[in-house]
Amino acid sequence: MRILLMGPPGAGKGTQAERISGYCKIPHIATGDIFREAIRSGTDLGRQAKSYLDAGELVPDAVTIGIVRERVQALDCKAGFLLDGFPRTIPQAEALERLLDELSMKLDLVLSIKVAPAVLVERLTGRRICRQCGTSYHLVFNPPKQDGICNRCGGELYQRSDDTPETVSDRMRVYTNKTAPLLKFYRQRGLLRDVDGEPGIDAVWDAILGLLGSLDR
Repeated sequence: MRILLMGPPGAGKGTQAERISGYCKIPHIATGDIFREAIRSGTDLGRQAKSYLDAGELVPDAVTIGIVRERVQALDCKAGFLLDGFPRTIPQAEALERLLDELSMKLDLVLSIKVAPAVLVERLTGRRICRQCGTSYHLVFNPPKQDGICNRCGGELYQRSDDTPETVSDRMRVYTNKTAPLLKFYRQRGLLRDVDGEPGIDAVWDAILGLLGSLDR
C-alpha cells in the first residue's frame, strides 16, 4: 500500500503516521528524515542537498525527487510506503507521478487531515518543548506536572518561535495557499480522501482505519 499523508502543522499527522505505518507494516518516509539520512550517508544527492541547505537555499526539485527515488526503491518499501512532507507543489506532484510510473508503482490513497485554522492556532500556540531532552507538552492537552518544567528530565520548557499566534496564522495561510492546488490535483485523480482531524486521536484513527479497510476490499 502506497499512501501520501497531507495536513497542516498541528493537524496530528505525526501521531497518525506512526499508527498507519505500524498497521500497514510500511515505512513512514518524512522528507526531512530522508534528507538527513542521505546527507549522513554521504550519497551524491545527499552532498548536493547539503550544499543548498548550508547556503540557506531551498533544495531543487530535481535533487529532492532523486532522494525520494532512492528511498522508495529501498528494500523496506517493497510492500509500500507512507509519504509525508512531499510533494508540496504541483510540479513536485507531477514529478512524483512520473517517478512512480517509471518504477511501475502508483499511489493507492492520499489522506488529507483537515482541521479548522482556529483549532490549529490553539493547538500550536499551547505547545512547549523541553530544552534538554526535546519532550513535547501542551498547556491544555498534555500539561507538565510543574509549570515550565519537564516531567522527564527537569529541563526548562520553552515556546518555539514559530509557535506564536502571529507566526502560526502566517503558516496556516502559506499552507492553505500552497496545498489547495495539490488537493485539487489528487481529487481529480480520485485518490484524495478527507479526514476530520478535530476529534480525539482515537476517533481520527478510526476514520483512517475505515478508509484503509475500503482499499482492502
